[in-house]
Amino acid sequence: MSLKVNIDGKLFDKEDAKISVFDHGLLYGDGVFEGIRSYAGKAFKLQEHINRLWESAKAICLDIPISKAEMAQAIEETLKVNGIEEGYVRVIVTRGCGTLGLDPNRCSNPRVIVITDYISLYPDELYENGLEIITVAAQRNHPAALSPRIKSLNYLNNILAKIEGLKAGCIEALMLNHKGEVAECTGDNIFLVKAGKLLTPPNDAGILEGITRQVVIELAEEAKIEVREIPLTRHDVYVSDECFLTGTAAEVIPVVRVDSRKIGDGIPGQITRELIEKFHKLTRS
Repeated sequence: MSLKVNIDGKLFDKEDAKISVFDHGLLYGDGVFEGIRSYAGKAFKLQEHINRLWESAKAICLDIPISKAEMAQAIEETLKVNGIEEGYVRVIVTRGCGTLGLDPNRCSNPRVIVITDYISLYPDELYENGLEIITVAAQRNHPAALSPRIKSLNYLNNILAKIEGLKAGCIEALMLNHKGEVAECTGDNIFLVKAGKLLTPPNDAGILEGITRQVVIELAEEAKIEVREIPLTRHDVYVSDECFLTGTAAEVIPVVRVDSRKIGDGIPGQITRELIEKFHKLTRS
């Protein structure tokens, strides 16, 4: 059975799900999106994702043509019709069709697209043994040029960093901000463990405010692990006891080598494993 895609409230077979080539989401990356995980057929942290989508849209003066409740219903119904239990949801809102020019006022109604599918971002063995990443030259977008808090359809900054990492043999890459501080990876937030404390870059380091990142912070605080959101450098990464990444698709994944340097003992650490276990318990029980 072909998966169904929801476009403006109508379901289409995956092969027939189309938008116009004049849509400004395609022409200029003018639009916003969210990636959401589903567990047992339910979208995880759905309201938080929808709120972030609305904030991204507001930041680019894009009016989403349906209500938050209608969006939630569209997501739930698309998951249900496709029979997806453990999966991934991609919600996209484009500016809509317009002319060959940047003016958003020349666009017609925004398009709302809901895609549900299965996803496996990293192989299982990497969750057990840990990931190796590399710091790339491609910097995170300057927040004064384009706020990283906007989850826009233009992901070239991340893609260029991803290409650089892949060419170096790493499937994830660490990006620095314009100050040379640690920001985030191409698709994930980063955490360090040092002397029993959990460290992660603050929002003003040029990061996306990750939903999974916030969940992990809350899980750590519940476990009485001190969490500090502070500026970090590559030195902090190299001398850390543990390192892991968080993201909607990635969930929580250990990092054991950065720039060919062993992190801690070179194996996933105790606090990392504890937080992975707590995250699994939260999402799968």
